[in-house]
Amino acid sequence: MAFSSNDGGGKPMAAINVVPLVDVMLVLLIIFMVTAPLMTHRVQVDLPEADLVERPEAGPAPPITIAITEQGNVFLNDQPVSLAQLESALSVEAQKTPQPPVNVRGDRTTKYRIVNEVVTIAQTQGMRKVGFVATVESN
Repeated sequence: MAFSSNDGGGKPMAAINVVPLVDVMLVLLIIFMVTAPLMTHRVQVDLPEADLVERPEAGPAPPITIAITEQGNVFLNDQPVSLAQLESALSVEAQKTPQPPVNVRGDRTTKYRIVNEVVTIAQTQGMRKVGFVATVESN
């Protein structure tokens, strides 16, 4: 029989076999004894030191206004520019942090093709905030 007792009561005797538990504990002890000296070896790293001087927060950048007339003339902040000049100016502005928003204004009769060219130029130069300016008429 697997379970037997000597008291003659006929009850099965249940006992936990602790030998596998002791084996596992000894293996874990050996692993920790081997790895503990390896963890004391430290690599010297020169970390940068942070200065606690508060820097003034940069306010929002003033928006860039691009106006387009009916004839297709383009104005950057009320200064006439060509599309090539606009492209180079927007590529410089796209590198700034924080990046200024771009507001595109068009006359009522401006062709959409010209507005689309200007918006495409702004987006290809990396400008993330491109919006449109409209006037509200009250009747």
